[in-house]
Amino acid sequence: MRLNKFLSERGFYSRRAVDKLIKDNRITINGKKVRLGQKISIEDEIKVDGQIINKAKKKKKLIYLMFNKPIGIECTTDTNTKNNIIDFIGYPKRIFPIGRLDKDSEGLILLTNDGDIVNKILRSENNNEKEYEVQVNKKITSDFLNQMRRGVKLKNTTTKKCKIEKLNNYSFKIILTQGLNRQIRKMCLQYDYRVKFLKRIRIINISLGKLGLGKFRKLTQIELEGLITQIN
Repeated sequence: MRLNKFLSERGFYSRRAVDKLIKDNRITINGKKVRLGQKISIEDEIKVDGQIINKAKKKKKLIYLMFNKPIGIECTTDTNTKNNIIDFIGYPKRIFPIGRLDKDSEGLILLTNDGDIVNKILRSENNNEKEYEVQVNKKITSDFLNQMRRGVKLKNTTTKKCKIEKLNNYSFKIILTQGLNRQIRKMCLQYDYRVKFLKRIRIINISLGKLGLGKFRKLTQIELEGLITQIN
């Protein structure tokens, strides 16, 4: 926002009066003289004749973590819930998970204190790829794989088409672009398959890689930039 608009909207001066103060070198932003038309933010310290008009606010340090969640950990910020993800990680700053991964599954989940990125990811959830490795209780057939690819009719909806690849007689890899609750388990049950093991290995461009079970780390700058690019 332009400085003259910022100060006039807060009732300090008219825009014309602010421009005159700027020309007379009576305003500083973060200790520096300003120019006409300069833009500022609420984090900037603004002084007129040495007196503070807007006190600088410290920018919140944004945190972006990836975590390899073990089975049994609940993806909730409710610390009254047994085995909740927040207490398990024990991070010193307030963070919250982006989306969910059910208690009976393990693998990748992202955590942050950046509400903007959470909203963007959740708003575009039906376009975001999430990749899983799945083991089932009986031999996988070509018919089963083809039916899963085409979409599965569940109680209240039909799942979107997905990519699926057989790994061995009892395991497959699947890429979803939906976030339905316990979606893979429900899809498998429609064809009388029971999931014995489920692990999420990728969310959008973020891959679990060699991160140990129960461990977390910060996203790299390259990972974060790639994530932001894909959700914007």
